[in-house]
Amino acid sequence: MGVKLVSASAGSVEIVAPTTASNYTATLPAGTGTMVVNGVNSSIVSGTVAASTSGTSIDFTSIPSWVKRVTVMFSNVSTNGTSLIQIQIGSASFLTTGYVSNAFGATASLILGTGNSTTGLVLSSANAAAATWYGSVTLTLLSASSNIWTSVGSISRGDTTQAYVSSGGNTLSGTLDRVRITTVNGTDAFDLGSINILYE
Repeated sequence: MGVKLVSASAGSVEIVAPTTASNYTATLPAGTGTMVVNGVNSSIVSGTVAASTSGTSIDFTSIPSWVKRVTVMFSNVSTNGTSLIQIQIGSASFLTTGYVSNAFGATASLILGTGNSTTGLVLSSANAAAATWYGSVTLTLLSASSNIWTSVGSISRGDTTQAYVSSGGNTLSGTLDRVRITTVNGTDAFDLGSINILYE
C-alpha cells in the first residue's frame, strides 16, 4: 500500500513510519527539493560561485553540520606567483597546521615530481603565475566521532599539458563548517578564474 502526498505550495512533510515495519522507501519526483533521512540531508548542495580574481584566500563558510563530503571545483584559476595552491579546512576557525598532503604531477612523457605541505592540502607539486588550473578536490569525512577528514584531487594546467593528483588529510577539533582556498606562502594573490563547492 502506498501513500501519495500532494502540496499546492512550498513546505515540508514528515512521514512517520509504522512500528511494525523495518524498511521504508521514499521517492521524490524529478525537480527541486530536499530529503532528510534520519536527520541527514541527502541533497547535493551547490555553494555560491566565487570569482578568484583578487585576494590571498577564497573562503566558503557556514557549511551545515550534517555534511559528510565537500567537493572544491576550480575553473581557469590562477595566482600571481609560484606558491602552491592549497585547501584548508576548519571548525569555527581555519586549521593551519598538522596536514598530511602530497601531490604528484606528470605529462605524457615527463614526470614532474612531488610537492607537499603541512599547512594545507596542496593541489599540485608546482605553480606559476601563468598557470591556469582546472579540476576538483573531494574532502570526505572518515570519522564523525573524531572529525577526521581525507582528501583526493585531480587537477590540470590549462596553459600546458601537465596534470596532477593529490591526497591528504587532517583532524579537526570539531564539526567542519568552513573551507579556504589559499597558497602555501599565504601572500600570493588570486588573479583569474572561479571556484565553487558542492557539499552533501
